[in-house]
Amino acid sequence: MIILGIDPGTATTGYGVIEEEKGHIKLIDYGCILTSSKKSMDVRLEEISNQLSEIIKKYQPFEMAVEELFFASNAKTAIAVGQARGVIIMTGKQNHCAIAEYTPLQVKNAICGYGGADKKQVQKMVQLLLKLEEMPKPDDAADALAIAICHSASRKMNNLI
Repeated sequence: MIILGIDPGTATTGYGVIEEEKGHIKLIDYGCILTSSKKSMDVRLEEISNQLSEIIKKYQPFEMAVEELFFASNAKTAIAVGQARGVIIMTGKQNHCAIAEYTPLQVKNAICGYGGADKKQVQKMVQLLLKLEEMPKPDDAADALAIAICHSASRKMNNLI
């Protein structure tokens, strides 16, 4: 089964595509959807939706895992990311993906076994779990892969495979 992990953002939305087969995972692709801050928010959200639709059409994931909103001190950023999350979830549903959502703490626990893990620890574990020669970059794409792996682990724990 193909799983698409998404790390939402308005400037940079990370995506990671993995395949789970008989309890094993392997990398298919990862990268970022980029939008320009010079464009209006409605145009940026449309670009995210359009590019995500293309990724879904290309890889045909059955399930999509999206990181839940981490509310920092900047409410304006949180609102923008919330808008991007809404568009991402809607785009996934329109393309017939089952949607799962995970907090950053859940992702870190699933990947590293420790909710206080830092970005480098998560990236290193993603590298090891997917048997990559180097750590995935940029951070947003690595986070998206971690979200996809978290979902795969969650499916195993819930006997969904």
